[in-house]
Amino acid sequence: MAVNPVFVATWRFGMDAARAGWSRLAQGATALDAIEVAGNLTEEDPTVNSVGYGGLPNAAGQVELDAAIMNGVGHWAGSVGGLQRTRKPISVARRVYEKTPHTMLVGENARQFALRQGFPEANLLTPESEERYHEWLKTQAGADVAHFDLGPTNSQPPKALTPDDHDTIGLCALDANGDLAVGCTTSGMAWKVPGRVGDSPIIGSGLYVDNEVGGAAGTGHGDEMMKACVSFRVVMNMERGMTPTEACVEALRYLMRKRPPEAHDHYGAALIALRKDGLYGGAATYSGFRHPDRLWQWAVATSAEPVLHEGVYVTLDRNLDTLE
Repeated sequence: MAVNPVFVATWRFGMDAARAGWSRLAQGATALDAIEVAGNLTEEDPTVNSVGYGGLPNAAGQVELDAAIMNGVGHWAGSVGGLQRTRKPISVARRVYEKTPHTMLVGENARQFALRQGFPEANLLTPESEERYHEWLKTQAGADVAHFDLGPTNSQPPKALTPDDHDTIGLCALDANGDLAVGCTTSGMAWKVPGRVGDSPIIGSGLYVDNEVGGAAGTGHGDEMMKACVSFRVVMNMERGMTPTEACVEALRYLMRKRPPEAHDHYGAALIALRKDGLYGGAATYSGFRHPDRLWQWAVATSAEPVLHEGVYVTLDRNLDTLE
C-alpha cells in the first residue's frame, strides 16, 4: 500500500530543498533520488554560503566540501570528504557507492574520482565568498576555525549571530513505497584548518538510516557531534519506541552529558528525524541555536508547500527546555 511521502530538511533555506524533494517523491521517485535532487539544489545555490558552490573557504582560501548519502534500501552509503574544485558533492558521494567497493573517498583522490566520473573541474568561490575571505584575512593571524561564520573559537568570544548564519543541510526522505534515505552536504566551518572534515560525511554521525525504523541527520558543531555518533543514536532511540522528537532530544542530552559545556556554548548541535510511519521531529541545543537573531528552524513537506518549524530547544535541565 502506498504511503504519503515526507521530506524533511534543516534550516530555513531548507524550504526550497524540501519543496524540490517532495515534488520528486510525488512524481514517484525513490527517497534516494529525492535526496540527491534536493541536495544538488542547495549545493548549486550561491546564496547559501555554507554548502557547495559559494561556500566559505578554509583558512587557505580553498573551498573543501563534505557530503554523504545513505539509502535505507540495501543499507548502503557513499561519502566524500575534503573535496575541492567539484560541484554537486552529494552526487559524487552517490557515485562512490555505485562505482567503487568503498564507502568514502577523500581529498585529491576524491576529486580525481569525480573527474573520471564526468564531474567537471569548477571554481567553487563566488565573488562574494572570495571577498569575505579577504576581509577575514585582514583580521586573522592564523588559521583559526570559525563556525556559523563567527569569530575564532579559540582566541576570542564569538561575534553576534545574524539571520544569515547557517551551516550544513541535512535531509531525510520517505517515499511512496515506504522506503527511506538521508543525506548531508556542507562546505564545513568557515576558515577551518585545511583538511578538516566534520561529521557530515561520517555515517552514524552526520546522518544515518535504518529502513525498518527511520532516518536522522544533523547540523551544527560537527567536531563535537561526531564524538557521540548522534544520528545513529537518534535512529536507535526510535527503534526503542521514542518519537522522532524524543529521540533527537535524548541524543542531544547524551552529547551534552559527555562533553563539557564550553564545547557547546555559542555553537551547538541540532537534529532532524523521520520515522518509518511518516512521523517527523527535530531538536537543537538551546545554546548556539536559540538567540534573538538566530533560530533553529527546519522544513517539512508532506504536500507541495513545505512548512517551517522551530525548536524544540534542549538543555541538560529538563525544566528549562522550550517547546516552540
